[in-house]
Amino acid sequence: MLALETAPALRLPPIPVETVARPACPGPARGETAGQGRVTICLDARGQVRQVQLHLLDLCGVETLLEGRAIAEIPEAVQRLCGLCPVSHHLAAVKAMDRIAGYDRLTPTAEKLRRLMQYGQIVQSHAVQLYHLAEPDLLLGFDSEPARRGLVDVARAFPQLATEGVLMRRFGQEVVRAITGGRLPGAGAVPGGMRRPLPRAARDQLRADVDQVIDWAAGALRVLERLHGTNPAFYDHPAETGGNLLALVGASGAVDFYDGRLRARDARGATLFDAVPAAAYRGVLAEPSGPGGPHLRALGPETGWYRVGPLARLQVCDLLTSEKAETERQRLLAPGDGKPLQGSVFHHGARLVELLHAAELIRDLLDDPELLGTDLMADRGAPQREAVGVIEAPRGTLLQRYEVDEAGRIRRCTLLLSTRNNSRAMDAALQGVAAQYCDGRRVTEDLLAHIEVAIRAFDPCLSCAAHALGQMPLSVELIDAGGAVVSGLRRGADGGVSCCVRS
Repeated sequence: MLALETAPALRLPPIPVETVARPACPGPARGETAGQGRVTICLDARGQVRQVQLHLLDLCGVETLLEGRAIAEIPEAVQRLCGLCPVSHHLAAVKAMDRIAGYDRLTPTAEKLRRLMQYGQIVQSHAVQLYHLAEPDLLLGFDSEPARRGLVDVARAFPQLATEGVLMRRFGQEVVRAITGGRLPGAGAVPGGMRRPLPRAARDQLRADVDQVIDWAAGALRVLERLHGTNPAFYDHPAETGGNLLALVGASGAVDFYDGRLRARDARGATLFDAVPAAAYRGVLAEPSGPGGPHLRALGPETGWYRVGPLARLQVCDLLTSEKAETERQRLLAPGDGKPLQGSVFHHGARLVELLHAAELIRDLLDDPELLGTDLMADRGAPQREAVGVIEAPRGTLLQRYEVDEAGRIRRCTLLLSTRNNSRAMDAALQGVAAQYCDGRRVTEDLLAHIEVAIRAFDPCLSCAAHALGQMPLSVELIDAGGAVVSGLRRGADGGVSCCVRS
């Protein structure tokens, strides 16, 4: 067990234990199968692992639900698609609606308020993923008893670190609330600008707390570094994925969570394309609706699949603009010796570096007098019939494309979500796990646990929908060369494991 340093005195009030014990995020309502995931491991005639695939039970027909709505309704409607990153959905949609409504360039204050919302979302979401979902794996051990590997167990063993995680999440929520006046961001951005200015008192309160969040994030990186030092081979190589990398970067080559142009690198770090405007994404990305998933158009579905998200962002960019986070980025990537890191566990380190970066960006914005301005709406120009909104959501690049009719209602829309962008990368990671832990005869609890760890590293929307106290409803099936399910285990939301093969 680690001997954790005691953090400085808290400015924010403590969180009651009963609050910690509730599910980390609202997510959609749970039916019998909602929010569950299913992994199939297909064997060849020799009993060797041939193919592994994660089947996420997506909410189908989302685009259809949006079609026919007025453009003013879209930014608020899409925020309800995800319980973990509603701000990112909201801002991607409103960026597209800006252009459709005829607004080209926002006022400086409006853009800074939107960026502040997005950075608060990054802090909140990364804190949930790291401290509520991944921390049990990292601190209690990948091989610890699953029933005793939950958030409450972490809170008992590492109360200081658990409390810091909860309070960082709350800080991110408070950033969003200060701008919108509520938990959901729908009251925040509107086509062409923002609804309300940031109250000075709210700015002052956030400024008083943000340095503490930066210190906590920097301290957590040292804890993660010490964990890595206990078994470098294990943290470096499990669930390696390879594949290409995709992210938004700004004009300087730095990561830009709110805006930028698309850049892709291959698995060796070579640039495949750069400075592609979001509106032209269909020229470089193919998005088939069937199996195979999105891929780089020039490389095709077999070799063109790619990763998005924190680890991809930190390796696609040239730098981070905040001083402490850039130092930590270089430190995290050093083991790769100039080549991209492939181990899935590195996602957690990248996520923590991004949390630190977002907190530093929040501090810098809070020190900017222009943030308190009242000029919130841009001048309006000619409307457009089609537009694309893009943003770096906590889970990765999120693209939303809309077409409208003459009445200003959505005629067609396409949502290219972060989890879907990562679908082939998650399959590749699970292929590596199965190759190492599957004996070709049955699904064991050890195999199930390692598959869960690999999935959690990517933080797919599955976690959002179903994660509670570190438990993730998931079934794993072993299928022989004839197509018969020969073994299977299912972990329920209560953490219990049962057979999922019909006799």
